[in-house]
Amino acid sequence: MTRVTLDSICKTYPGGDAPAVDNFSLEIDSGRLVAFLGPSGCGKTTTLKMIAGLIKPSSGHIHFDDEDILPIPAERRGAVMVFQNYLLFPYMSVGANVGFGLKMRGVHKREIQKRVADMLALVKLPDIAKRRPSQLSGGQQQRVALARALITEPRVLLLDEPLSNLDAHLRDEMRELILSIQRELAVTTVFVTHDQEEAVLLADQIALMFDGVLRQFASPAEFYQRPISQRAARFFGGVNFIAGNRHDGAVQTSIGDFQFAPAGKENAPSGQVIMTIRPEQIGLNEAASDNTVAGRIRERIYVGRYTRYKIALGEHEVEAVRSADLPGALEAGDAVQVRFPPERIWVVPA
Repeated sequence: MTRVTLDSICKTYPGGDAPAVDNFSLEIDSGRLVAFLGPSGCGKTTTLKMIAGLIKPSSGHIHFDDEDILPIPAERRGAVMVFQNYLLFPYMSVGANVGFGLKMRGVHKREIQKRVADMLALVKLPDIAKRRPSQLSGGQQQRVALARALITEPRVLLLDEPLSNLDAHLRDEMRELILSIQRELAVTTVFVTHDQEEAVLLADQIALMFDGVLRQFASPAEFYQRPISQRAARFFGGVNFIAGNRHDGAVQTSIGDFQFAPAGKENAPSGQVIMTIRPEQIGLNEAASDNTVAGRIRERIYVGRYTRYKIALGEHEVEAVRSADLPGALEAGDAVQVRFPPERIWVVPA
């Protein structure tokens, strides 16, 4: 297992108006599965390629454990990258593709055959060694590309948008496979995605990037419960934002004063803030009276397992989510008591 440390990494392309990656510092513990998440063009893949050795940083340092790897060429770093488009050799069999890295290292043919068989079994494709890539589905090609990367026993596994070319059913299967293999081999893994749900389902920790800058590095739960900014909250599905002033244990807003008591509140900003709460955490017509304001339902949207409500609260509109199985359906136009649980409210800088 390998610890990966990025120290003030920058990358500016010739002719670029701004750095593609700017002062990126991060430590990834050994054996962890980390997602680089953010919108297109935010520097995720550039950072991944700098770890792999395919792009040289303009400045900064990268260490595997305590070893500075920047002077080491890509083929000797022990960081293997699986690309979005698989890049399998079309004229080779699947077995030859998977064993290619070992062949380049001069491993004996019989040993290569054994390890290829073991690796294809690991990715649940035990009987396809003699096929060509053109005879495989997209999901099978992705598994072969993963087997080809893992057979060399890399120190670090790098995945560039590993699920983006697969349909929904195959994405679920591949996600489970990546998780099971990563846990079994305990290889430090970094993957790039622009899909918030994919990052949450796969990653131990998420590095959220905007405009080439690392904005927040935390567990998936922290992004939902304690986002660092309004932009980060929106990226994780936040829709409720109300301006206010936080002083100690209360947030004063134009629709009322709200008690504020979440875990980690000592690290939350004070003064002028934006109060946010996730739709599924808002209570409707609850018995509790604290942090409750009167509203009126503007719109009801049935989504199968749950129902979304858009609710007018004075000059503001909030969105709440309620299980479709709960009795007492609410309709557009109904008056409703809206509760903001103190432990569920979070604030970000205004």
